[in-house]
Amino acid sequence: MRRKTKRVVFENVEVVDAGAKGKTIGKAPDGRVIFLNNAVPGDVVDVQTTKKRKAYFEGTAINYHTLSDKRTEPQCEHFGVCGGCKWQHMGYEHQLFYKQKEVENNLTRIGHLQLPAITPILGSEKQYFYRNKMEFSFSDSRWLTLDEVKSDKEIEDRNALGFHIPGMWDKILDIKKCHLQADPSNAIRLETKEFATKNNMTFFNPRHHTGELRTLMIRTSSTGEIMVLIQFFDDHKENREALLNHLATTFPEITALLYVINQKQNDTIYDQDIVCFAGRDHIFEEMEGLQFKINPKSFYQTNSEQAYELYKITRDFAELSGDELVYDLYTGTGTIAQFVSKKAKKVVGIEAVPEAIEDAKANAKHNKIDNTVFYAGDMKKIFNTEFIAQNGTPDVIITDPPREGMHKDVVEQILAIAPNKVVYVSCNSATQARDLELMNDMYEITRLQAVDMFPQTHHVENVVLLKKRA
Repeated sequence: MRRKTKRVVFENVEVVDAGAKGKTIGKAPDGRVIFLNNAVPGDVVDVQTTKKRKAYFEGTAINYHTLSDKRTEPQCEHFGVCGGCKWQHMGYEHQLFYKQKEVENNLTRIGHLQLPAITPILGSEKQYFYRNKMEFSFSDSRWLTLDEVKSDKEIEDRNALGFHIPGMWDKILDIKKCHLQADPSNAIRLETKEFATKNNMTFFNPRHHTGELRTLMIRTSSTGEIMVLIQFFDDHKENREALLNHLATTFPEITALLYVINQKQNDTIYDQDIVCFAGRDHIFEEMEGLQFKINPKSFYQTNSEQAYELYKITRDFAELSGDELVYDLYTGTGTIAQFVSKKAKKVVGIEAVPEAIEDAKANAKHNKIDNTVFYAGDMKKIFNTEFIAQNGTPDVIITDPPREGMHKDVVEQILAIAPNKVVYVSCNSATQARDLELMNDMYEITRLQAVDMFPQTHHVENVVLLKKRA
C-alpha cells in the first residue's frame, strides 16, 4: 500500500521566481524549494504541500497575503481549472522576462555554455487567439465545478466538449469560450455541441468506450481557410451525416469538412483513414508567397504569424549567399527547407514521418521549388556517411528536433561532418543545452534569439547559431 504524503502548511512564503513547466518557486523554512502551480513571483502566500521529496516540495497557494505587482486579470473564465494557459494571471512583459531567463539559465547551467550578448526575446504581436489548431474532446461525464459538487441540485447535463483536466485522462472540462483560437472556432465548437445534444447524439465515455462523438479538431490558416475534423467512435450514418450537413450549412466558410471513424483505444488519427465529407481534404497556409498544403495529419507550427518570425530568424542566422548546400534535419513538412531554399544552392531535408515527407515533396512541387530533396527515415540511421557521400557535405546544417532533442548519434555525425555553421532551433532549451554542450569543443555560440510562440504559457522557442572555433 502506497504511503500517503503528509500535507504541511507553510505560512507567509514569498514567491521569488518562475521555474520549469509553468511552476513558480518559493522557499520552505528549511531552505527547500517549493514548486507552486497557482502563484506569481512577488506574491506572499500560505502554501499547502501536495508532495514532499528529498530536495523539494510541491504545493498550492491557499491564502494570499500580498498580491504581486506582476499580476494581471485573466481573460478566460476557465483559467485555473483548464490548465491550458497557466500564465494568464501574469503580465505579458513578465512572461517574456521569465521565458528568456529560463533559456539563459538552461544554456549556462545545464550546458555550461559561454553566451554572446543577449538579444531580447521576440514577443508575439498576438497574445490571445493566436493558435491555428485546436483539439477538443467529447465526454458524457464532464468535470463538475466546485459549486456544482457542493450544490444539492441533481446535475442532468453531463455532456462536455472541451479540454482534459490536467493529470486526469478521463475528465473533460466543458469550454464556453476559449481565447486561443480566433473565431469562428468558438462558434463551431458550441454549435457542434448544441446540435448533438438536441438530437440526442451520444458523447464518448473514455472508461467504457461508448458513444458516437469522440473529438473535434479545428484548423485555421492565415489565408482564412478552415478545416473541421470530427472523430466518431460509434458509426451511426444518419446522425453523422445530419451533424456534418448542419455544420456545412451553418458555416459555409469551412474549406475542409472531414471525419474519421476511430474505434481504437486512443484518439490518435495518424493510422486512421480520413474521409472528406465536403470541400477539400486540406487547407493552405501561406508565407512569403509560398503555399503549404495542410492536411489533418500535417505538422505545422501552431502560431502562424510567429512561425514566420521564427523562420526569418533561422534564415538570417544561416547567413546564406546562394552557393551553400544546406541540410535541414527534422524537416517535418519542409517548411524551413523551402523557406530558405531561394537563398541556397540546394537544401536536403530529412524527417522520420513518411507522410510529412510526401507533404514536403508535394509542397515543393506546388511552389515550383526545384533545389530541394527530401528523405524519410529514422534520423540516427539515415543520417550516416553513405548519406553524406550521396548528397554531399553540407556547408550549413539547420536542425529543429522535437522536445527530446537530438539523438547522440546525430550529434556525433554533425561533429564528424563539421559544417561551418549549425543553426539549432529548439522548443526545449534544456535538451538544446545538453546537445550544445556535446558540440562545445568544436563550436561556439555566436548568436541566440528566444522567440515566444505561445503567450500565456511557459513554452518558448530558442534559435542558436554555432560557428566552428578558430
